[in-house]
Amino acid sequence: MKSESVGRLLVCCASGEGSDPIYMDAARELGRKCAERGIAIVYGAGKVGLMGALAEGCLEEGGRIVGVIPRFMVERGWCHEGLTDLVVTETMGERKQEMRDRSDALLALPGGCGTLEELLEAITQRQMNLYNHPIVIVNIGGYFDALLSLLERAAGEGFMREQPTVRKADSLWRVAGSVEEALEYAGA
Repeated sequence: MKSESVGRLLVCCASGEGSDPIYMDAARELGRKCAERGIAIVYGAGKVGLMGALAEGCLEEGGRIVGVIPRFMVERGWCHEGLTDLVVTETMGERKQEMRDRSDALLALPGGCGTLEELLEAITQRQMNLYNHPIVIVNIGGYFDALLSLLERAAGEGFMREQPTVRKADSLWRVAGSVEEALEYAGA
């Protein structure tokens, strides 16, 4: 599914840096490119790791970045303090829904359990026609290869809707190997 106009891009990504600098580089590049294109970023409001690099890349180029974060994370000091907008929720569930509600497309950069949860919940909602926007898995350095293999098996075993190719525009999700390709698939 291609969006008519992506004005707000939800980015799911890690609060860690990962073991390879290509992940941090991709997050910063995505932030910069969104700012240059006038696309607002919606994300989890973190100040470190890929989240921090994404925010800094966007802010360095004068872009707009909206952080959505539960109150307990603000109280623990995990929130980026230089964002253009901040939304504080009471729960993690509210956070995820708020981020999806504020977006025209979703990109998933590498991350851990939280990133995977956000991505899989969005795919589930897309499958049920509750999130009708592009979902793009940014497979930097082959990071998501194992997940993609598992999803293919789930489809092949009949546990989810068939996903014949992840490059078709009407797929539940698409897979991009670079930030530029991801933005193209998101309709940006």
